[in-house]
Amino acid sequence: MSAQSQRLPAVFISHGSPMLTLEPERPAHQFLRSAATQWPRPQAILAISAHWETEWPEVGATAKPDTIHDFYGFPPALYQMHYDAPGAPPLAARIHGLLEAAGFKTVLDPARGLDHGAWSPLTLVYPAADIPVLQLSIQSHRDPAHHLALGRALAPLRDEGVLIMATGSMTHNLRLLDRSDSGPPADWAMAFADWMAQKLEQRDDAALLDYRQQAPFAARNHPTDEHLLPLYVALGAATPGAPAKRMHASFALGALAMDSYSFT
Repeated sequence: MSAQSQRLPAVFISHGSPMLTLEPERPAHQFLRSAATQWPRPQAILAISAHWETEWPEVGATAKPDTIHDFYGFPPALYQMHYDAPGAPPLAARIHGLLEAAGFKTVLDPARGLDHGAWSPLTLVYPAADIPVLQLSIQSHRDPAHHLALGRALAPLRDEGVLIMATGSMTHNLRLLDRSDSGPPADWAMAFADWMAQKLEQRDDAALLDYRQQAPFAARNHPTDEHLLPLYVALGAATPGAPAKRMHASFALGALAMDSYSFT
C-alpha cells in the first residue's frame, strides 16, 4: 500500500451524548454523517474511547464485538440500537505487538465489545457497519504524555489501512451543562476549546501536554482527564510538527464542545 496515496489520518471526534445518533438537527450529527468523505476508506478502524478505562492498555480481540449500552436513563430507541461491525483479531495481535515493542504492558481482551464512545459516532460515520472495528483502552490514571506515547507506537497502522479514531469530548463537565439547551455557549467552554484549537493548529505539543496548567478554565472543563486523553493518542500518531485540522466545531447543551480534528 502506498503511504503517499493511502495513508489514513488519525482523528479525534467529540462523541457527545449517545442521543447525538437520534438528533439530526445538531451540527455535529450532520458533520459525522459526511465525515468519511474527508479520508480514504479504511480497511479497519481502531477506536480509542474515553469509556474504556483500564490499568494498562487492553486491546479488544473478539471477532464479533457486542454493542455495549453503557448508559442509563435514555429513550428505549437507544437501547435497541446495534452496531454489528465485525472485529479484527489479527489487527488486535498487530497492535499488541506494536505496543509491547514500545515498552507497554498490553493485554488482549477476547470479549470486549464496542462502547458508545465507539459505536455512537460510527453509526453516523459508517452506518453500514461493514468495516472491522476494535477498541483500545485508555489509562485514566496516567497523564497525556503516556497517551501521546501510545499514539506514537500506533502510528505505523496509518500506513496499513487503519483509521485511528480517538473519541472523547473537547469539554466535559456534565454538572454544568445547560439541560434546557436554550442559551449561548458558555464563555469558559469557548475559551478552552479555542485555546486547544490554537495549540493544535500550531502543534505546540509542549503546551498541550501541560494543558492542566496552561489552558484557560482547564479544571472547569475537565474535572477529570478521561474524555480528553484519547485526543493525545491521535496527536501521538500524527506526523511530528504537522498542524491539526479542525474539521468541526459546535456546542451542545451550552458547555459541551463538539470539536473534531484530523491529524496527518
